Amino acid sequence: MTNKINFLRPLLLGVLCLMAVAALAQETYAQEKRILTFNEYLENVKNSNVSYLAEKYNVDIADAAVKASKVFPDPELSVSYANNQNWDLQMGYGVDAELSYTLELGGKRKARMRLAQSEKEMTEALLEDYFRNLRADATIAYLEVLKQKALLEIQRSSYHQMTRLAQADSIRFRLGDITEVDALQSKLEASTMLNDLYESEGELHDALVQLALLQGNPNVELPDSIGGDPAYYPRYFDLSALIMEAQNNRADLQAALKSNEVSQNNLRLARANRAIDLGISIGGTYSSIVRNEIAPAPAFKGIMAGVSIPLKFSNTNKGELRAARFAAEQQERQYEAVQLQISAEVIQAYHHYMTACRQVEQFSTGLLQEAETIFQKKRYSYERGETSILEVLNAQRTHNEVQVSYNETLFTCAAALVELERACGIWDIEMD
Repeated sequence: MTNKINFLRPLLLGVLCLMAVAALAQETYAQEKRILTFNEYLENVKNSNVSYLAEKYNVDIADAAVKASKVFPDPELSVSYANNQNWDLQMGYGVDAELSYTLELGGKRKARMRLAQSEKEMTEALLEDYFRNLRADATIAYLEVLKQKALLEIQRSSYHQMTRLAQADSIRFRLGDITEVDALQSKLEASTMLNDLYESEGELHDALVQLALLQGNPNVELPDSIGGDPAYYPRYFDLSALIMEAQNNRADLQAALKSNEVSQNNLRLARANRAIDLGISIGGTYSSIVRNEIAPAPAFKGIMAGVSIPLKFSNTNKGELRAARFAAEQQERQYEAVQLQISAEVIQAYHHYMTACRQVEQFSTGLLQEAETIFQKKRYSYERGETSILEVLNAQRTHNEVQVSYNETLFTCAAALVELERACGIWDIEMD
């Protein structure tokens, strides 16, 4: 009994070691195989896209400009020294000191602060609009990868089917069931499909590189695969509600509104700059004793205060004021133009989406199944010698074209939904 236990102990240890190695290998493989999800991808775009990070600096610059607009004019201190040939004629010397300050009138500082604040708010709206477009573009790029991934699977499946057919034809040719031309034809078709497969792999790789670029990945580290499925789920919208939603949510419309405020505040600043600025000053003088025998004088001190009033002859030129007024009126028209443009974009995106939905639904009538059935029947008939290889190849191409068309239509429909939500300024896209 003891010998049997001693014999089984190394065997059990070996089995446990093998199980541990297998578990470790499986865990390592799972860690190495990186699948990029849609939510993770969008988060990477938001946090690491280089262009978006560069745009964020505009908000920081505008915030610094707001702080800079709050400064007051700096006072000026002037000191002067005069020597009246004191060494030769003993006429003494004098020292003058003056402190001056410009007192801004007309609300210039307040106007500068309001202008800087409105420019900051406009910059924030522009940044939000930039991200709205970036998010939509990034989503379409993600959908492009899903489309290329599906097309690659179609090409791979077709290649494998044609390879098996070519191998079977090679055997049938050796058995004398088919001619050499038919065997060569199927072999040639398999080689052609292999080239198409390589092309699809290259297109998928290019699409993945675009994802890495949008994520701001400096090492262009490509994922092994991506998650998500551009399956068709019809959604129904009310066009008038979408237009209203866009008027309330579009960041570029908010930016246009803030730009209108900037123009109005710039006009207020131009008016404030026409007001005079008072210069006030206070100072003191000291003159030393004069020891000249002809004109002696005692040492003395003096104080002075003054006000300087500029003569604003430049106010007769109203060019700056007129330019600011015209710019404000121009911005009002541009705001109206943006409103009309948004309405047009929503209407166009809505109709594009509805058209894409109808195209997808066309495939639900059994088009895919019919193409698959025709191909399988043609292949079966060919294997029984009832039809030619050309009819099989035509059915194969038709089947592939229908599958490719279906996947491209799915992509078009999903991209149209993204464009519709981009146009409306809403976002609820999910890909599980």
